[in-house]
Amino acid sequence: MPIARTRALFPILMVLPLMTTPLSAQSTDDPFQWLEDVEAPKALSWVEQQNTLTRETLRGRPQYQRLYDETLAILTSADRIAYPSFRGEMVYNLWTDAEHPRGLYRRTTLDAYLAGTPTWETVLDVDALAEAEGVPWALRGVDCLKPEERRCILSLARGGSDATEEREFDLISKQFMDGGFRLGEAKSSTAWVDEDHILVAAALPGEPATSSGYAAAVKLWRRGTPWSSARQLFTVDTVDMGVWVGTLHTARGEEPVISKRPTIFTAEHHLLRDGGLVRLDIPADAQLAVLGDQLVLRLVSDWTVGPTTYRAGAIVSADLDRYLAGERDIELVLQPGERSTIDGMTTTRDLLLVNQLTDVQGEMLAYRRVNGAWQHERIDTPPMGDVGVAARSDDHDRFFYTFTSFTQPTTLYYVDADGASRAVRSLPAQWDATGVVTEQHFATSADGTRVPYFVVRRADAPLDGASPTLLSAYGGFQISRTPAYLGSTGKAWVEDGGTFVLANIRGGGEYGPEWWKAALKEHRQRAYDDFIAVSEDLIARGITSPQHLGIQGGSNGGLLVGVAMTQRPDLYNAVVVAVPLLDMLRYHHLLAGASWMAEYGDPGIPEEREYIRAYSPYQNVDPNMTYPEPFIWTTTRDDRVHPGHARKMAALLESLGKPVRYFENTEGGHGSGVTPAQQAEIQALTMTYLWDKLGTRTTTVP
Repeated sequence: MPIARTRALFPILMVLPLMTTPLSAQSTDDPFQWLEDVEAPKALSWVEQQNTLTRETLRGRPQYQRLYDETLAILTSADRIAYPSFRGEMVYNLWTDAEHPRGLYRRTTLDAYLAGTPTWETVLDVDALAEAEGVPWALRGVDCLKPEERRCILSLARGGSDATEEREFDLISKQFMDGGFRLGEAKSSTAWVDEDHILVAAALPGEPATSSGYAAAVKLWRRGTPWSSARQLFTVDTVDMGVWVGTLHTARGEEPVISKRPTIFTAEHHLLRDGGLVRLDIPADAQLAVLGDQLVLRLVSDWTVGPTTYRAGAIVSADLDRYLAGERDIELVLQPGERSTIDGMTTTRDLLLVNQLTDVQGEMLAYRRVNGAWQHERIDTPPMGDVGVAARSDDHDRFFYTFTSFTQPTTLYYVDADGASRAVRSLPAQWDATGVVTEQHFATSADGTRVPYFVVRRADAPLDGASPTLLSAYGGFQISRTPAYLGSTGKAWVEDGGTFVLANIRGGGEYGPEWWKAALKEHRQRAYDDFIAVSEDLIARGITSPQHLGIQGGSNGGLLVGVAMTQRPDLYNAVVVAVPLLDMLRYHHLLAGASWMAEYGDPGIPEEREYIRAYSPYQNVDPNMTYPEPFIWTTTRDDRVHPGHARKMAALLESLGKPVRYFENTEGGHGSGVTPAQQAEIQALTMTYLWDKLGTRTTTVP
């Protein structure tokens, strides 16, 4: 995937005596809280024991090695798309393969890339750096000073964590700069002001930090001076989520911006202009972009300006300088229909590129200003898929975009400065989708809401309830789950007779802000009701049955499947719980957890604690209930969602005599691993577990 600093302003068993009552009915003491001490010898010993048991069991299955080999081949194939990013007149890419599992940051010319004959020049060998320094580095971001884009701040993450070390790097000499800017490991952000100054927001030791673990202050740091001399420009309260810095490309050029975030969904933006801070007085929950002289907002809530109310979900604009001067001449750019929503927007020099979903199927619209008015055209793409911008630049109107569906390999398209589009790369088929169909159905939730879901299955599969079926969803933070090429999942699951299902439940952004808000805080159960309704609909249609139905989710999706398992264990025979939240009464005390209280609520407030307790999986494990054996996995280096959630849930289930599989990768951050081998192991363990629980492969396993 392209590696470039985002221009967005915000940047996801010890056996105890058998218990006889649910944890929620016991004292508030947590018998497994010691597992929250991430790197304590006792906790790591427990992890090692669990990993050994899980590996011995699942690696011993006849299908494991084949699944591992197939996945690793896909992840390291030379036929993968080398996703581009623009930097000056060159195209850059971060490439991993069997010889370079941590990656080569490299470049070639645009003409050579488009011709399909790139000669790649290595800029940074991350594997060599990791070996030389004895640190398992992953490259997480590259932020370069315009217009030359030679001096860059590289973000290096130990083991893939969110916390990064920032170092100045010269793209021409391909060396870290002697005496250049360098910050120690912390959750941080940086932004160039000029060649000799950067803005820094970093939760370094000794620096102000919020209760969520993010920076609470912004400093202006001058080249050649010690960090201790950096001048503080801005602070936030510890109860705020944090503060970040970035840049906006305006008609004036690159303008640094400071973004205070009281919550994960609200922000207060300040431009650094003429040595002072100028606040952007816009709705706190609006999503912000700038196109030339136009301030562009995607509204999350209704906004009344004078006599006009602009509805949530709309995109509106105004002249930026006149807006800052107090004028409020707002122009409607786009108001999605009832079944549509804006899933993202970004800019080139003159274009506003908008991803729109209609019944969770994507299209791309390109808007530009012509004679003071907005005009647009639709970029033609096939149906039942997802479209997204892959690379763009503020310096020109060339861009790359992708189209993908569950069964159609991702295709990369290039649009030139004249608007002509052509396909330049396509993934080879990574699995045999012959005879596989994609269907969209709607289930009816407990309150009557129609919930869409996609089914990817063999067309000739009988509707007799016997199909091994894997159901996935997310349902939170206004994040949309859209069709995407199944790749290794298609190879390991659908190709051999499994059915894959993606549910678009409330809490996500598939139908706009109201779809998300419907499952916020005290309404969270609606997301879980939607998921259960889809499960029941799959069974009612004969697509599968409880014996053959498995569910999978990660992060907030891990919470989702944890709730589904504890509320309706009768519906499932396999549950994959990845990098999850599970102890929802303590989540706000663990790592970045406090930053999510705007989504889930505050367990410190009695009335909110009660509705959270009602669904929190860790507090709702019942010793008298029969549960499907879950596979719970996380990573030691996850510094976003604390690995204690996964550890404690596994320990609790085991202490109750419930079967459980647990695995913890030592690297990976909030993901499945840093290297292809680590990612392949997680995938192979997961798929081996699923086939073991839900069915058998229809092909012959060597």
